[in-house]
Amino acid sequence: PPSSSPPSSPLWALPEELLLLICSYLDAQALGRLGQVCRRLRFLSSRDLLWRRIARGCLNSGFTQLGTDLAAGIPVKERVKVSQNWRHGRCRRETVLKWKCKQVAPFSSTFLMPWVELDGEYLYLSQAENIQAYRLCPDGPGLQRHPQAIFSGHQEDVCRFVLVNSHIVSGGGDGNIVLHKIHGSYSVKFSAHEQEVNCVDFQGGLIVSGSRDRTAKVWSLSAGRVGQCLHTVQTEDRVWSIAISPLLSSFVTGTACCGHTSPLRIWDLESGQLLTCLGTDFHHGAGVLDVFYETPSLLLSCGYDTYIRYWDIRTSTRKCVQEWEEPHDSALYCIRSDKNHMIASGSSYYGVVRLWDKRQTRCLQSFHLSSPTSSPVYCLRFSTTHLYAALASALHVLDFTA
Repeated sequence: PPSSSPPSSPLWALPEELLLLICSYLDAQALGRLGQVCRRLRFLSSRDLLWRRIARGCLNSGFTQLGTDLAAGIPVKERVKVSQNWRHGRCRRETVLKWKCKQVAPFSSTFLMPWVELDGEYLYLSQAENIQAYRLCPDGPGLQRHPQAIFSGHQEDVCRFVLVNSHIVSGGGDGNIVLHKIHGSYSVKFSAHEQEVNCVDFQGGLIVSGSRDRTAKVWSLSAGRVGQCLHTVQTEDRVWSIAISPLLSSFVTGTACCGHTSPLRIWDLESGQLLTCLGTDFHHGAGVLDVFYETPSLLLSCGYDTYIRYWDIRTSTRKCVQEWEEPHDSALYCIRSDKNHMIASGSSYYGVVRLWDKRQTRCLQSFHLSSPTSSPVYCLRFSTTHLYAALASALHVLDFTA
């Protein structure tokens, strides 16, 4: 164990500011060894200031490319340790919720398409017509047995929902959009599309939605105009995914690619006019199932053509700057990134979740969550310590603190 007093070398008698400067040149292994010398150096070598530079080069340590800390309050040194588990695939797997598949007719069945959002101590999960809020267990990866709240309003299954600023916005198979305030009884419901609302996003007092009816719409939530349609965009194709740019100036749609137009297009949020198409070479049916903005200019997409594509609209709209191919030639249903080096993807067969490092061309780690029954990973979300994946009949968690 480290001694209570530092070594007798005059080096350790220097002011703390100089010691921190010297230690800032050490790597993670050297800092760890330094912390075993004595109590003073253990305290010094654990300072977030020293680990922040190391953490920015790690996977899912809570820092974005721009250096923003998304996990403030958790010691950076601990996050660096856990990030090594993400890189090497060291985790404990657990099924935390199960439900039955819904039968709709004899000799045929349809699966619920659950969607998940994380918010601090809660996990929100759509099941059939409702969205349920479960409290995360403080001492493990599980959920409390019963939901803390249930949000309802749709007559058919919830297709997708988003959680923003203590509000839930959901789109359903009934063509409606429902807005709930999490802490309160306030809710709004309005008819949005002629067919199911496949995707929604909510930012800056505006909702965007996309539907099988081949339109995307922009909706107002300002006082006196709640539920008023500001723009209707004719996409000429079914809309599978949608996202508002962080600058709140535009939004992107991912469509089915069954026509002759790009499946990935960016539209002006104020006017509803087409701004640009991403990519030039499209295969029929290569629809975009999920999109994710990292920054106003960096965008991830995935879909039926088995590729994850990384777009930088500052450099080119004709060709992505990076792409990664799913090794087993499966469609990719969902993607998420830590806004730095790591991407997580969910495949269409056998519940395969993959982790990717943008600095590498091949998949870093893969996890099979359903066997022998095959199920897509419909949605996944992760924190710095856990990854939650929603399959057809179960919610799985990967605990990387183990």
